[in-house]
Amino acid sequence: MKWIIILVILVILSTITIFYSMTIGEIKLSFSELLSILKNGKGTMSYTILTHIRIPRVILGFAVGGALSLAGVILQGIYRNPLVEPYTLGISGGAALGVALVIVFGVAHTATTYLLPFAGFAGSVITVFMVYFLSIRHGRIRIQSMLLIGVMISFISSSAMMFIMSTSTSEQVHSIVFWIMGSLDEPNITLIKTAAIASIAGLVLTYLFVQPLNALRLGEEKARHLGVNTEWSIRLLFIISSLLVGISVAVAGVIGFVGLVIPHMVRLIISNNYRMLLISSFLIGGIFIVLCDTLARTIISPNELPVGVITGIVGGTVFIVVLAKTSLKK
Repeated sequence: MKWIIILVILVILSTITIFYSMTIGEIKLSFSELLSILKNGKGTMSYTILTHIRIPRVILGFAVGGALSLAGVILQGIYRNPLVEPYTLGISGGAALGVALVIVFGVAHTATTYLLPFAGFAGSVITVFMVYFLSIRHGRIRIQSMLLIGVMISFISSSAMMFIMSTSTSEQVHSIVFWIMGSLDEPNITLIKTAAIASIAGLVLTYLFVQPLNALRLGEEKARHLGVNTEWSIRLLFIISSLLVGISVAVAGVIGFVGLVIPHMVRLIISNNYRMLLISSFLIGGIFIVLCDTLARTIISPNELPVGVITGIVGGTVFIVVLAKTSLKK
């Protein structure tokens, strides 16, 4: 009963956040005006702004926030390490490197709008496969080796990025930095739909592994004694989380801190049980990104801050406050 109440509260908060974000901007709208425009305002400027800018942006923000938070929950469960996040394994570094190479070679000027996202996704997938195959010994995945290899690949990608940027023109550097800092300003509806469908599909698929994730909290050996096929569970969960991160990074750039902070907060405030942890992290991650993006595009209006800047500052501050209060209670 308690979980149902929490879930209902989170759904209500998600709905309020989504509608609130759609009313905020250079053209401010009340809730009644918002509903009226959506119902009868077709052809007006406000309707165009809502349907072409704000609504797609909110959908993308919720999808990316949910996907990154979900990936963080999964990876922290696999590694049983609270410091692991989606970007620890070098996935973001690989994606950024792919995008940087496309920008530097000048392909982005002549290609379609799908090329940069494709390059980012390809870079993240290549990184995932490198981490995965380098971590296999005698047909078994070595969790600690996977983590160390991921960190090393992340450092290599960062170094390669710095090399590329140091030998690029100022215009190319600006494009690379802008993409790395993250943005939800994606005009392509197809990419937004892809991110939304992928995040929901990831959530549904992950719920098939609730029992293995809860068992892995006790360690791999004990999970095996409980009848869990740890090898296949870890492999499939790793692939699901990596694809979620790859798609998110490809569409929205590098938005850090979400996959680290949100799972921690949910564990501290709501529950450690993955049956509740997964959906709670997904919804709170979506709420967090949408609110951060709303702040990013209004705090210095008409200019816009990269959403990754806001997630880092706000997320880190909130996390420290929550952690401090929880420690004091104990």
